[in-house]
Amino acid sequence: MGKFIKRIFDLILALILIVPGFLVLLIGMLFVKIVSLESSPIFKQTRVGYKNKLFTMYKLRSMTNERDAEGNLLPDEVRLKKWGKIIRKTNMDELFQIWNILKGEMSFIGPRPILPEEMKVMTETEQIERQSMRPGITGWEAIHEGESSNRREMAMFDLYYVRNWSLNLDWIVFYRTFAVVFGFQRPDDSVRAPKMTDDQIVEGTGPESKA
Repeated sequence: MGKFIKRIFDLILALILIVPGFLVLLIGMLFVKIVSLESSPIFKQTRVGYKNKLFTMYKLRSMTNERDAEGNLLPDEVRLKKWGKIIRKTNMDELFQIWNILKGEMSFIGPRPILPEEMKVMTETEQIERQSMRPGITGWEAIHEGESSNRREMAMFDLYYVRNWSLNLDWIVFYRTFAVVFGFQRPDDSVRAPKMTDDQIVEGTGPESKA
């Protein structure tokens, strides 16, 4: 019953926010196109969703597409300009995900929507457990950004959320997210999103295990 209420809440809030949210996004898209002409202001990427199903997540682009002489993208910290930091600090880039919520691919609150490669920091059992709930725009891990030194620790925050989920926990996350967003307290990218390295891959989940 609790998860049914959660889904109804998602739909109602998404319908309330869709018009004002997309008006803000139109302004944001125009702004991104003016300051960074090289590609679409909409960024899309494949993420792992509910029950391990892949889905396309949309965001307002917050980085340039600058490349080196070989055509490889430059490091994130080089491509993230001042205008992109403003977009991320205000969380404007997340508004596109209202569409993912309406499609049933995401929730307002849940585990972080991660890349398929990042799933390897968990055992297969943990992966199934973590993806037993829809990924969220915010979540227990999101309100603890900056407290993890690696991707494995980030995953443990999400696993804590799934294992201890309740409507009351969602309310705590919802309330604390407001404090972070409107207090402009979101940590810098260099702190809140540590890079994934090969030594974080759990044995049995890497490419060699599929051979």
